[in-house]
Amino acid sequence: MGTRGMMTHRVAGTMVAGLMLLATAPAMAESPAELISSFRLKHGEVRVVRDSTLDHIAMDQARAMAAKDDLSHDALGPFNRRVAPAGAGRAAENIAYGYDNFEKTLGQWIDSSGHRKNLLLHNASRVGIASARNASGKRTYWAMVIAGDYEPKVKDKGKRKKDGEPLVAVKRQAAPPSKPRPKPKSSDCHIKLLSLCI
Repeated sequence: MGTRGMMTHRVAGTMVAGLMLLATAPAMAESPAELISSFRLKHGEVRVVRDSTLDHIAMDQARAMAAKDDLSHDALGPFNRRVAPAGAGRAAENIAYGYDNFEKTLGQWIDSSGHRKNLLLHNASRVGIASARNASGKRTYWAMVIAGDYEPKVKDKGKRKKDGEPLVAVKRQAAPPSKPRPKPKSSDCHIKLLSLCI
């Protein structure tokens, strides 16, 4: 075998070895939304996608819990008030601390009946997920907000008073024009008082 043949053999061998490594390499980790969607699909619910508004709500909650070093749904105020900007008809929140990665946190939620119920929220279509570390950096707090039943967006057919204010249309029916009353004839009057016929 000549020099050229050896080079071709080495290149081919290296390519085969590289392909074998790629084939046996673990797949890239799924995103949190994909992990939640996989779980939901296995249980008859629809897939969810990340939502920037829900991500922001989850991040505010995770940071508030980390700042106070306290696992609490009320760290930043009542959930219904915090989730209102999302405009969802229904929403739920899961919180946790302890694990540094989402996969283990999700496993913890799946093993808890209340958290599992939230993950399987019927008609949910969007999710927000965030984590934050406490001041010492030793504890990671997680928050997940899942939501659905969003109102369909209506195209503006008129001007709104302010951005974000819903457009309201009211159908009004005008009263039929009233017919002028015929003036009574003086012969129809029983009593005439101050030019009024009674």
